[in-house]
Amino acid sequence: MEGDRPGEPQTDPKTGTDDTGGPVLLREPAEGTPPVIADATALAEACAKIAGGSGAIAVDTERASGYRYWPKAYLVQLRREGAGSFLIDPIPLEGQLEPLAEVLNDAEWVLHAASQDLPCLAELDLHPKSLFDTELAGRLAGYERVALGTLVELLLGYQLEKGHSAADWSKRPLPVDWLNYAALDVELLIELREKLEADLAAQGKLEWAQQEFEAVRTAPPPAPRAEPWRRTSGVHKIRSARGLAAVRELWQARDELARKRDRAPSRILPDSAIINAVTADPKTVDQLQALPVFSGRVQRKYTASWLRHLQAARALPADELPTPAQQTDGPPPVNRWSDKDPDAAARLSAARAALSAIAEDRRLPVENLLLPELVRRTCWRPPADLSEDSVAQVLRDGGARPWQVELTVAALSKALQATAA
Repeated sequence: MEGDRPGEPQTDPKTGTDDTGGPVLLREPAEGTPPVIADATALAEACAKIAGGSGAIAVDTERASGYRYWPKAYLVQLRREGAGSFLIDPIPLEGQLEPLAEVLNDAEWVLHAASQDLPCLAELDLHPKSLFDTELAGRLAGYERVALGTLVELLLGYQLEKGHSAADWSKRPLPVDWLNYAALDVELLIELREKLEADLAAQGKLEWAQQEFEAVRTAPPPAPRAEPWRRTSGVHKIRSARGLAAVRELWQARDELARKRDRAPSRILPDSAIINAVTADPKTVDQLQALPVFSGRVQRKYTASWLRHLQAARALPADELPTPAQQTDGPPPVNRWSDKDPDAAARLSAARAALSAIAEDRRLPVENLLLPELVRRTCWRPPADLSEDSVAQVLRDGGARPWQVELTVAALSKALQATAA
């Protein structure tokens, strides 16, 4: 922020605390609560102001996770030097955001945990030319805790008012305290970026960070899960193939209803209710309605449908039942390696030890040094040629960035050779 906030304690730049000894609590933006932009005229005016600003643009979104099925943005927050902060409601502006795209898509964005926001922004045809991720920067700079509020407090001496991250942002109108919370999420992002960028440069990690930011920016959408129903909480309690088929039937029926109603699946039917129904195996509507959740007023109108899906699972032929475990092309769980392939277990142990030492020396989380899944796959089925050149190619093929390959290839090649015949 430019200067100090009137009427608030002054922050000591060395200690990051106010003149009472603690961080300055921010309850609302320095310029007041920005109005919500919800029509084309207001959007055009905002875009002109943003275009007249300078430097990178701080960007954030609010979704309605846990309330709605679709992970769309229900609020877009922006801030730019010389322009101020803006809160944009994309719902009434659907199909009218081209002026915003013209301003944003040619600029650098500053986001915190960019991978969470980029997908819903892409649905609005908003794409950064380049980006700086303050959460990822914090990790690479060696900070143990990288939540936005933590970094702002530690590096800038301000405490952000929190508490609405899990709110139903599809609600209209949005309460003023929610709007203040949303605006504060971009209020200090540019200054936080400057601090982190200087920190990374001082540690010789800025180029690493830039490679990571570009990887996040250009990452393709994740592939759909082959059998998403297997992630039902408590599914491990179901041992039989017939029981798993029942879980699958209820999960798929719930998902279809959730899509149609744009409700979070857990608000249609909790995972615990699915597992309870499969375990109890009710044969009648009355028996199903006697179970927790299904006895509720809202659920009672759906119980006949849920029961039909349970009956459908009972009637499935044996060759259509799911397998006990999902088939994957990846390595088995690590706790089984010692039995299945002791040499692979030894390679992984050596690799983990070597990578942990590098990460500690460079003040990096080991998972940011090299993706754990890539390490496991490489150790489970190493290349025939264990030279550094060959291992480097495996890492590149697995998505490792140049800085990661440079730091890890020698140690990983050595670890793979540890059990070679």
